[in-house]
Amino acid sequence: MNGKLYLIPSFIGVDQHELVFPPYNVDIIAGLRYFIVEELKTARRFIKKVCPSRSVDEIVFFELNEHTPSISINEYIQPCLGGDSIGMLSEAGVPCVADPGAEIVRLAHLHNIEVIPLVGPSSILLALMASGLNGQSFAFVGYLPVSKHERQKTIRQLEQRSMIENQTQCFMEAPYRNMQLLDDIIQAAHPDTMLCIAWDLTLPSQNIITRSVAEWKKNKPDIHKHPAIFLIKRE
Repeated sequence: MNGKLYLIPSFIGVDQHELVFPPYNVDIIAGLRYFIVEELKTARRFIKKVCPSRSVDEIVFFELNEHTPSISINEYIQPCLGGDSIGMLSEAGVPCVADPGAEIVRLAHLHNIEVIPLVGPSSILLALMASGLNGQSFAFVGYLPVSKHERQKTIRQLEQRSMIENQTQCFMEAPYRNMQLLDDIIQAAHPDTMLCIAWDLTLPSQNIITRSVAEWKKNKPDIHKHPAIFLIKRE
């Protein structure tokens, strides 16, 4: 009988696991020997935090990131085929959403391995829930182009899409480029477009604020190097 593939969320800010996911997650993590992770150091620190009595030296880790060769991905699910369960651990938030892992999940389905997503924090959903924008129809488009010209062009396209389809558009940026992105939104978007900025989610410094682009222009927050999600909706 095949083992199971557990999709395990991680912290996005707060480091108190009892605030962001149930004890069941801890029980699952404590019982797994194999983990697929994005970054070994972060994964070891996370597991030691939620299971302090466990020796991480007993755990077998498989690293999955942009440097992982395709041939290795097939090898990563072998423990499941041998009857052992595997945990796929996100670097932050939930696996496979703005995070690597979809190929592993696809392979699991092909090999009739049960995939079990665990409850945990998603910055995208937390921001959407608290934005006041349309949560019935929304799209997460990931990272926008780095080039200023292309980024502003994309912002205008997303703004038009949000108006035509009545759909909230969600995206993010590397924290050190947040202010450049905010400047480009203010320059490219219509003044009446609603913009929600959610930063430092689950931290004591958390802010989730929705205002028109015109209002943001008058009072820009300092979100440099703060993890943030941006949502826009043009009526």
